[in-house]
Amino acid sequence: MNFIIKEANIEEVIKVRHIVMWPKKSIEFVKIPCDSNGKHYGVYIGNKIVSVISIFIKNEELQFRKFATLNEYQGQGIGTKLLKYIFEIALENNIKRIWCNARKDKSKFYTKFGMKNTDETFKKAGINYVIMEKIIRD
Repeated sequence: MNFIIKEANIEEVIKVRHIVMWPKKSIEFVKIPCDSNGKHYGVYIGNKIVSVISIFIKNEELQFRKFATLNEYQGQGIGTKLLKYIFEIALENNIKRIWCNARKDKSKFYTKFGMKNTDETFKKAGINYVIMEKIIRD
């Protein structure tokens, strides 16, 4: 399957977030106040965006948020390639720590990238989350 990963338009990203993560909520629900401070990436097959992620770099830390792949493209390694791309960006930017708010039922996926659960958990809209991290350097 031929695809490219590139910076994405926030409107496209929000549409994918909405479809995958919170289809029964309003589109406003998938926006985050700091979206304008982040960089947004997408996986494109032809002109179609099929997977998205947003990153926020602050104080030598990179947080990724709203990582979503359209259902019909899940299980094909597309999300894995996108997350590896983000980890490469972290290395290029001399990041010390990568972290995310992972849905607990999806946390096993992130362990493949060397991420570990922290003791920090929370619940949002009935979903349990755990903060996961990978320390790249001290």
